Amino acid sequence: MSTIEHWINGTATSAGSTRTGPVFNPATGAQQSEVLLADAADVDTAVSAASKAFETWADSSLTQRQRIMFRFRELLVQHEDELAKLISSEHGKVVEDARGEIVRGREVVEYACGIADALKGSFSDQVSSGIDVHNFRQPLGVCAGITPFNFPIMVPCWMHPIAIATGNTFVLKPSERDPSASNFVAKLYAEAGLPDGVFNVVHGDKTAVDTLLDHPDIAAVSFVGSTPIARYVHEKATASGKRVQALGGAKNHAVVLPDADLEFAANHLTAAAFGSAGQRCMAVSVGVAVGEAGDALVDVLKDKANDITVGPGDDPASEMGPLVTRDARQRVIDAVATGQTQGADVVVDGRDLTVNGYEDGFWVGPSLLDRVTPDMAAYQDEIFGPVLAVARVETVDEAIALINNNPYGNGTALFTSSGAAARKFQREVHVGMIGINVPIPVPMSYYSFGGWKDSLIGDSPIHGPDGVRFYTRTKTVTTRWPDVQRSAKDAATALHFPTTS
Repeated sequence: MSTIEHWINGTATSAGSTRTGPVFNPATGAQQSEVLLADAADVDTAVSAASKAFETWADSSLTQRQRIMFRFRELLVQHEDELAKLISSEHGKVVEDARGEIVRGREVVEYACGIADALKGSFSDQVSSGIDVHNFRQPLGVCAGITPFNFPIMVPCWMHPIAIATGNTFVLKPSERDPSASNFVAKLYAEAGLPDGVFNVVHGDKTAVDTLLDHPDIAAVSFVGSTPIARYVHEKATASGKRVQALGGAKNHAVVLPDADLEFAANHLTAAAFGSAGQRCMAVSVGVAVGEAGDALVDVLKDKANDITVGPGDDPASEMGPLVTRDARQRVIDAVATGQTQGADVVVDGRDLTVNGYEDGFWVGPSLLDRVTPDMAAYQDEIFGPVLAVARVETVDEAIALINNNPYGNGTALFTSSGAAARKFQREVHVGMIGINVPIPVPMSYYSFGGWKDSLIGDSPIHGPDGVRFYTRTKTVTTRWPDVQRSAKDAATALHFPTTS
């Protein structure tokens, strides 16, 4: 059985690790490899390599960094097919879905290709007599990323291209459930010409995470995952003086008004709820049917959920793959059962799904629950699986109130043909990312990604302009070049607080 190693200082290495964890093929349920789990010494080795590399990388030119990013971007294009299949084999998502993830991650690399523009400072001439002011941004040092299983390429790409392009070095701790994509990326960076030690990968569990959070030589930590862990990361890392991006969980609502095109809305709700088996932080997990839209919407959603082809990710006919682990599968099964017990109508039940030839895989089919109320677990819990809960309200105001009363504020959507309703919705919902007739409103790379409330701990969104600000700090320089032939008055010592003139 193959062993997935760390990537430290430009090479694959087992370092001092002795512990390992299993990596499964979710479609078969069988273990396909094992991954090393770093101890504190392994993490320290990676951070030391990154610290040494920072000494020279921080002084590299913007042109050099951009050229490496351009080459890295082209390598991602060249190896897209191979990388998508690798993601599918460990995560379970279908290959075409994995391709989409790669493309969206690559868009952040493309943003990093223009980092020189994003790092331009400002200059003010003659702010006082003979005095000018300018500022510029400098990198922080060694930065760390702790990323989830659901997007093994895209979410890390929200972090490391911006961190590296702004002059930092990086240590990535990806999910141990699907670790191979991160090593693949490390090799592409090396091929692109990135110096050894600038990008490092350590695999591991809580031991590795805690070591990164406490390490005195790490300046900043970026995290995406569940809200409880985001709180833990934020509290622990800030306690040791680090900058922290901590993105948490979600319960994303999609509101459908009676004036919406129900076929259009149902198509997008189905894709957003069941794509990647619902294992997306921006998945739509609650459909909010307003007024008379309810019965008709549920009927269309039922037909579309039943039409989804579930199968292994490498089968071109498959539209939805398995869950990532056996435990994840059981969690979804339990959630549907609890919903039924608490009074929801189980319109589509995916609990007993089997796939011929893959009977031991981690399968759950699309499940549709109707008449879900806010007191039910199916509404309150982040199920993170292929379960769409439909709640019913009478007005758009009730829909907005429902969303605003939810503790999460990651993403939301409204389906309508009314510009007035759309404007009211986008102004009044307490959510960070909003789609109008767009079900998964993930911003483009030149905007920043981040929710509100329990979906973002702290105040640092990720990638885009906020990412540049997060990975750099500003120096402001006030300059005067006095004439050598100064007057006696100019040369005199004055102890009063200086003012402009």
